[in-house]
Amino acid sequence: MHHHLHHVHIFASDVQETIRFYQEIFDGKVVLDTEMAGARNVFIRIGSGRLHLYDQPPKNPGRGSIHHFGIQTDDIAGVVERLKLKGVPLRKEVADLGVWKYVMAPAPDDVLIELFEVRKDKLPVEYQSYFD
Repeated sequence: MHHHLHHVHIFASDVQETIRFYQEIFDGKVVLDTEMAGARNVFIRIGSGRLHLYDQPPKNPGRGSIHHFGIQTDDIAGVVERLKLKGVPLRKEVADLGVWKYVMAPAPDDVLIELFEVRKDKLPVEYQSYFD
């Protein structure tokens, strides 16, 4: 039996703005754009993961039970530069913990993203494959 996390579902008050954000900042690719359950549903692939955008304002504005979701990169400085060029306000500068660099960035509809880069060579061998 095999399991994997397929997608994170996000309500989008302005689905076009949300699509544009993930395309411009994270090179997201729309892989499905269709009508389901009475609303536009868009799947965006970012690396090997996906976001499922539902064209409907959030029922519970804010993050609800979810604090953030993480996007791993191998070029945190480059993505931070993209965010700054688009006027996205970072909560603070990149924190460098040696093995892990990260920064928190807001996305549309008050979704919080942890953008992180891992120095796999600094991790114990048994954990390195979790960050491929």
